[in-house]
Amino acid sequence: MARKKRNEEHENLERWLVSYADFITLLFAFFVVMYAISSVNEGKYRVLSDSLVNAFRNVEIRSSGDVVNLLPNTPLVTQKSLTNKPPDAGKEKRREKMKNVARDIMEVMAPLVRQGKVRVLETSRGVTIEINDSVLFAPGQAQLASESMRAMQAVADVIARADLPVTIEGHTDNIPIHTPYFPSNWELSAVRATTVLRLFADAGVLQHKLTAIGYGETRPVAENDTIEGRARNRRVSILIDSTEPESASELGVTEEPHLLPLPEAADQAPRAAP
Repeated sequence: MARKKRNEEHENLERWLVSYADFITLLFAFFVVMYAISSVNEGKYRVLSDSLVNAFRNVEIRSSGDVVNLLPNTPLVTQKSLTNKPPDAGKEKRREKMKNVARDIMEVMAPLVRQGKVRVLETSRGVTIEINDSVLFAPGQAQLASESMRAMQAVADVIARADLPVTIEGHTDNIPIHTPYFPSNWELSAVRATTVLRLFADAGVLQHKLTAIGYGETRPVAENDTIEGRARNRRVSILIDSTEPESASELGVTEEPHLLPLPEAADQAPRAAP
């Protein structure tokens, strides 16, 4: 009896289509999810925005765009109110006052300014007058020269009218000094500043507005290697402050100091010998 021939199985060459179809399906699903995430619901976004505004500003934003303050006793600050805020009148007044002071001092010190012996500077704090020591004092001395008295009296009159805090600083070069009156540059600079302070006080400037400081050689404005540089460093600076000094408040101790526990008496007593 003859055997039946077995049908030969042909190899399936199109199995890759199954994997490819699965990949395309997953890729399509991925893009659908990404699109759904990127789509913003405008209505829900507006509700979220209004809720945040109500929580942090205590205001209600109506559909028309109007802002309603929910706390009537609290001022409402908006972008429009910030942009339309008027400038500080007090600050503008002080600035104008300092400009007038600088102009008046330039007028009374004009001859010395032209000679380069006096400099008038406008700073963020106010007006600074730098006067070369040769205008005021003899070398190594702290007594005002007679020819400088009239100019300093005129400056004192301007300062008295301004009614502003004044700090007078004495500066020297780095050449040491050692005399019976001035053991070092510290004493010389301090006494020179005090001498100018006393002249201002006698001319009518309120004493509680005046401060004198001696810096010695510690704050030069030029190099001390040359004669010209040392001449610039020997100076008296008059600082007219545009603002009153801030009042200080004392800080108290908020916590008790941490104390280590003392050892027990039993621990301190010597033990008896066995």
